[in-house]
Amino acid sequence: MPKERERGREGEKDGEKDGEKDGEKKEDGEKERKRKTEEVWTEKYRPRKLAEVAGQKAILNNLQSYVRKRNLPHLIFSGPAGVGKTAAAVALARELYGEIWSENFTELNASDERGIEVVRNKIKNFARTMPVGDAAFKIIFLDEADALTDAAQSALRRTMERYSGTCRFVLSCNFSSKIIAPIQSRCSVYRFKPLSYDAVAARIKFIADREGLRLSEDAVKAINYVAGGDMRRAVNALQSAAVLGSEIKPETIYETTATARPEEVESLIKSALDGEFFAALEKLRVLTERGISGDEILAQMHRLVIKMNLSARKKVELLDRIGEADFRITEGANESIQLDALIASFCLSSRGG
Repeated sequence: MPKERERGREGEKDGEKDGEKDGEKKEDGEKERKRKTEEVWTEKYRPRKLAEVAGQKAILNNLQSYVRKRNLPHLIFSGPAGVGKTAAAVALARELYGEIWSENFTELNASDERGIEVVRNKIKNFARTMPVGDAAFKIIFLDEADALTDAAQSALRRTMERYSGTCRFVLSCNFSSKIIAPIQSRCSVYRFKPLSYDAVAARIKFIADREGLRLSEDAVKAINYVAGGDMRRAVNALQSAAVLGSEIKPETIYETTATARPEEVESLIKSALDGEFFAALEKLRVLTERGISGDEILAQMHRLVIKMNLSARKKVELLDRIGEADFRITEGANESIQLDALIASFCLSSRGG
């Protein structure tokens, strides 16, 4: 009997040890996931070479030609956010300069300091110093250059002329039309387009594989919908979902990015066009109570109206009303009132058009 009790106590101890080991493994897994998600993936997986930049094949071919010739003109990279403008500029510098790329490359954000002082101080100070190593010139990358005032752009134009022998300028902007003509005429302009579904999907799957995540095709579709051709937003969406677990689900993507499911927004639009005002209003309330912003709802309505099976005339009418609501909210009008009024205007419109 004493031996049986002793064996029982030993079994209990073994069970406790196994439980402790399982707990330690679980804790180690949590720590590892936390460690991984503490790193910013947009930086961790930033392309190091031009060949690694997603999409923009024609542009990348030209940039690689500059690398082979060891020379380049002043450049303007124009296009929406997250399509590879900064990634291409940094990769270009890395391939031109190798290990000393950071000594010959500086990045400034024009939206931080829009005035002429940023040109007089920061840009001139870097431009007037000689390149490091055997480099023939240095590169100044000016992000959001379209945020510069006209006076600052005029000063920048003079700086570009004065230091063109030892410095090249790469200007990044959302709208090249906001860059003054004298600067545009001195640059080669490259227009970056929103990334394709396949380009975003390939990069997201690559990162998921490296991070040990389980990613379904539905989750890839959700990330693509949320991103809208913006790789930075796609990677951030993936990382936000990964914080909650290694299995990435579509609902997690929509939840962590505060984005409505496309079918929810489409249902809202259809209810409004069918004249079901209170049903549409209730669907709108469900979205806003989940913390989805008015501008996000309008952006999604804009995207879906274009794709819906409506006449061209009806689409024009609805898009005009969405644009008007967006403008008024931007100007400071009450968001809730504007969204309700938009739904009301849809209800007053017959769906056939």
